[in-house]
Amino acid sequence: MTATPTRIAFIVGPTGAGKTALALELAESLGAEIVNADSRQVYRLMDIGTAKPSEAERRRVPHHLIDIRSPDEPLDVASFAKLAREAIDEIAARGRRVLVVGGSGLYLRALRGGIFRGPAASPEIRARLAQIAAEHGIPRLHERLREVDPAAARRIGVNDLYRITRALEVYELTGEPISAHQERHAFSNRPFQSLTIGISVERTELYQAIDRRFDEMLADGLIDEVRRLKAAGYRFDRPPLASIGYQQIAAHLEGQVSLVEAAEIAKRESRRLAKRQLTWFRADPEIVWLDPKADAKQAGKLLDDFFAGAQ
Repeated sequence: MTATPTRIAFIVGPTGAGKTALALELAESLGAEIVNADSRQVYRLMDIGTAKPSEAERRRVPHHLIDIRSPDEPLDVASFAKLAREAIDEIAARGRRVLVVGGSGLYLRALRGGIFRGPAASPEIRARLAQIAAEHGIPRLHERLREVDPAAARRIGVNDLYRITRALEVYELTGEPISAHQERHAFSNRPFQSLTIGISVERTELYQAIDRRFDEMLADGLIDEVRRLKAAGYRFDRPPLASIGYQQIAAHLEGQVSLVEAAEIAKRESRRLAKRQLTWFRADPEIVWLDPKADAKQAGKLLDDFFAGAQ
């Protein structure tokens, strides 16, 4: 007799949309635990700049896959999916419900439907691409990706060195864009029954929230957080610290830009990230879109019915 797949729910949406607040409210009402699917909150010492749930929030609701790596130990998608599935199995075995919460579309898609693993890494190709990035900047590699794989370039941030490198590597090794491989794979390995709720926020309101949140990060001590990471010897030209907020504040501390300029660049890049995330999620036909303020009760009813096995 085949076991019934575990039911899990996803709360997704762009950066700054209010996923954390909604997920906490829903998890408390549903008796659920949260599995983090934010690609930066997995790292220790990166608290303020990732808008990581506070200790008080984590006491309210148990969280998993937060603070599991140091900033010099990048977590790839396959490793995330493995760790997340282990956490889900452990939570379900205790009779608790599972909410997976985050804005990393690739993490969520890989967990929901498996991943395209692709060819083994090529040290030679990676070294050559790393040299290009060092000499000309990561955007030069992103320009190359846009030439050979426009679909992947639209999804991958202009400074996401790890994913740009992997996409170019797959193209060189196979002669085919990684987006084509992923489309054929179709993320069709379905180990769970799932319901995915997307947080829908009007674009102007979202951008205002993003700007406001970065100001709050600065007020909460983001500059000191970056100083501590720099003093510990972590590099800001490599993931995960070569990311929005951290990269700009590090440049400010090195005297390259003023704090005002650093903040404006970080806000602009965050808005661009949100736009890319929305493009990714809007293409997913399984997502049920809800307004986090107006439809919190509706979300709770949908999830309660889903976990109860309602069809």
